[in-house]
Amino acid sequence: MYEKEITELQRMIDESRNIVFFGGAGVSTESNIPDFRSADGIYHQAYKYSPEEVVSHSFFMKHTEAFYDFYKEKMMILDAKPNPAHLKLAELERAGKLKAIVTQNIDGLHQAAGSKIVYELHGSIMRNYCMKCGRFYDAEYVKKSKGIPRCIECGGVIKPDVVLYQEGLDSNTISGAVNAISRAEMLIIGGTSLIVYPAAGFIDYFNGKYLVVINKSETAREVKADLSISAPIGQILGQIKVS
Repeated sequence: MYEKEITELQRMIDESRNIVFFGGAGVSTESNIPDFRSADGIYHQAYKYSPEEVVSHSFFMKHTEAFYDFYKEKMMILDAKPNPAHLKLAELERAGKLKAIVTQNIDGLHQAAGSKIVYELHGSIMRNYCMKCGRFYDAEYVKKSKGIPRCIECGGVIKPDVVLYQEGLDSNTISGAVNAISRAEMLIIGGTSLIVYPAAGFIDYFNGKYLVVINKSETAREVKADLSISAPIGQILGQIKVS
C-alpha cells in the first residue's frame, strides 16, 4: 500500500539537500499522545470548562489549580516514546539532509528522538519557569507536584513554557522557523490539518522545489502539493531509506 507514493517521496528526498519538516499533532498521535481536534480528540470530550478556555492565559491566571488539573492529566504524557516519524526525521538530520523541524507540538518527542534543530512554535511541556524568580523546573517536577507547582526558592507559581491562547508566539522561534522554511528546497508537511493560525500561515514562506503533505485527513486549507499522501505520518516516513 502507498508503494507508488513512497517511491515518489523517496525520489524527492534523495534529490533534496535542504529539507524542512513542518508538523502538527498527527506526528505524536502514533506515540499515543491525544490530539485536540480529531473526532476523539480533547476538544470533543466533556469537561466542566471547555479545553480551549482552560488552556488560555486568563484561565491560567484566574483558575491556576483547575488549569493544572487538566494540564497534568491531559497534556503531560511523560511516558510517550518517539515513533518512526520522529526517528526518521532525526536520521535525516544526522545525514545532513533535514535542516530544521518546525512543530506545533509541545511534547519534546523530536528532541527525544535525537533531533537538534527544532522550532517549537507553541513551546514545550519540558520547560517550566517560576513566574517570580525565573528558576527552571523540568516536566517531572511539575507532573509530580500536588495542586499548583511552586518554586522551592521563592514560593512563586511555576508556569509551563507553552503558548496559551491569548499569548503571542516567541519572536526568535518565529524568525528561525520562517528563515528555515523560506530557504528550504523541500518542505514536508505532516500530521497537521493546518487549522491553527498563525502557525499554519508559516508554509506561505516556502518557495522551494518540492511541497509534500502527509496527513490522515485532508488539510483545512488548499495546499498545492507536489505529492499528497493520506496516511499516518509514521507509517510513511518509516519506510524511507536515508543514504
